[in-house]
Amino acid sequence: MSILDHVEFAVRDAEISRCFYEQALAPLGFSRIITVGPDRTRSGGTRHGFGMEGYPRLWIHDNEQPGEGVHIAFAAAKRSIVDEFYRAALAAGGQDNGAPGIRTHYHDNYYAAYVLDPDGVNVEVVCQQVN
Repeated sequence: MSILDHVEFAVRDAEISRCFYEQALAPLGFSRIITVGPDRTRSGGTRHGFGMEGYPRLWIHDNEQPGEGVHIAFAAAKRSIVDEFYRAALAAGGQDNGAPGIRTHYHDNYYAAYVLDPDGVNVEVVCQQVN
């Protein structure tokens, strides 16, 4: 299991960036896995997910300022690790951005917590295992 689950960042134009990443990442075996329309996103922009073997590990989205909306997610093997991350990150000065819990809008086993780091980067730890 990879420790890095996914990375997300804002781009000026999701369609221009989609074309770039589809071509640039093809030699690495990455392709576009999913597109999420503006009606289903928090920011009202379009999101494209790229990856391998059906799982998007790189997300780009528009309708936010590039440099804002940076997001990195780490994978955990157990939900208790998600809980430990959340407590440790808050104790280290992080700002709550979503307490540990199931995120059914992704899927029924998506257990995650979110903390903003000192610069506002959204750091997530997610366990997608049933445990």
